[in-house]
Amino acid sequence: MSFTKDRSFSEEKPRIEDEQILTPEVLKEAANRRTSVVTKDGKVVNAAGYEDQLQRHYGLLSICGLALTIDNAWVAFAGSLSIAVLNGGPAGILYEFIVSCVYYAFIGASIAELASAIPSSGGVYHWASVTGGQRYGRILGFFTGWLNFFGWIFDVASIATIPANVAVQMYICFHPDFVPQKWHTYVAFLIITWLCTAFVIFCNRLMPYLQHIGLFLVVVGGLVTIIVCAAMPAQHATSSFVWGNFDANNLTGWSGGIAFLTGVLNGAFTIGTPDAVSHMAEELPNPKVDLPKAVFAQIGLGFITTFCYAIAVFYAISDLEAVTQSTGAFPIAAVYSQATGSAGGTFGLLLIVFLSVMICTVGTIMMVGRLWWVLARDNATPFSPFFSRVNDKLSCPVEATVFCAILTSGFGAIQVGSATAFTDLVGSFVILTTISYFLAFFPHILSKRQNVPPGPFWMGRWGFAVNGTACALIVFFNIFFCFPYGYPVTPLSLMNWNSVILVGCVFLTTVWWFIHGRKKYPGPKLQHLYIEGIGEE
Repeated sequence: MSFTKDRSFSEEKPRIEDEQILTPEVLKEAANRRTSVVTKDGKVVNAAGYEDQLQRHYGLLSICGLALTIDNAWVAFAGSLSIAVLNGGPAGILYEFIVSCVYYAFIGASIAELASAIPSSGGVYHWASVTGGQRYGRILGFFTGWLNFFGWIFDVASIATIPANVAVQMYICFHPDFVPQKWHTYVAFLIITWLCTAFVIFCNRLMPYLQHIGLFLVVVGGLVTIIVCAAMPAQHATSSFVWGNFDANNLTGWSGGIAFLTGVLNGAFTIGTPDAVSHMAEELPNPKVDLPKAVFAQIGLGFITTFCYAIAVFYAISDLEAVTQSTGAFPIAAVYSQATGSAGGTFGLLLIVFLSVMICTVGTIMMVGRLWWVLARDNATPFSPFFSRVNDKLSCPVEATVFCAILTSGFGAIQVGSATAFTDLVGSFVILTTISYFLAFFPHILSKRQNVPPGPFWMGRWGFAVNGTACALIVFFNIFFCFPYGYPVTPLSLMNWNSVILVGCVFLTTVWWFIHGRKKYPGPKLQHLYIEGIGEE
């Protein structure tokens, strides 16, 4: 098959005549003109080079809801509080979070631009295949796709752990003598993972409505929690405790500068999901316009809600040691208990977290299943014909989704044996995904941004500065994110294994490239749409 090289399709607008009756068929045709390309043989394909297999039923509100619920920034912040507080206390967390949001603003703008130009469910995997050009695009996209998948599958395991911990902690609220064991959390983890997977498979038509609920919980639930934590405490913390005393609260053993830079990792885990919604591109009627809006909504609202939540929580703390030394399954419960002074109030605030993060888990499992399906569709995975199938009735890649749930169940079991190993697995999500972003952004700069046709959101001459800053920050911060968590280093408790995980993922991808990819992986079909000289007949 050969494709037209006329890139005017990126600017094509849907046209509906003034007196035309808006039947479902007419609306579908108009949507197709915003998402489809016509090949030379007259075949209509989407931006990824395939015929649509999934229903395009997400509007702007629901895709923004999905972006915010997958990120669920203030809930992710709550889940990592007891670890993050070691890097300079409350002041360290707040300032590190601001830096991480500035860092991800450059990444988010670069992702939004590429998503607007090439709205494919492959996300950075497909973008790297295009920005790498005719010579390097195939191998670059292969490695980008696999590293991005590794990062996201590790993130699913970490996200599903949060509602599991919260569920156990909610039980503890009314059973204070109960001592949680690791296997208790893992059983809850398995139940939650497979319930969410079942919802993704069998309730796909309800997903847009679920994201509306998720958006409500993220915004309104966060607001309720902020009000309770601000208004109910009998005694508030001092401003010096919240905004100062960084050196006194630096318990890492590193100097202040290194402690701060390594602590940015905690903020990055909180806000670092800007490419999530790009993998839903083939389920939006107008992805070129809506995807950039969803990316900016995720980073912008994620920053506002989390920053306000963090301030309220820190002023509600009366005993920081009780939080850091908590033996419960979800340490933020100690803050809620200090703020409300009652088991019922603590339970109510935890319920908001639980409902919100359950929707987050559903959305993340759905997104990762789509990512594995896209890789399989391009013959980049083992058993590609099996995993590339889509159930038309359910509008879901069932086999790919179930496979991701199986992997998630296996990675979740690591926490039963070693909490440190599981923490490293979680931290590697940030490094793996940002490196996959780098592999798409850097060739974009080297090619003078000419391999990608401008979409509705295009940064023009400012794109070089934004893309370049994103690449520089990715390299800079990933070096510090591989530093040990504390000094002096003890292998079992303070060693940071993120670099080892990264090398392991690159090694596995390299082995699979030589076994399969070098000769059998053709590269994604969209290369024929965007790169001159490929697929000519």
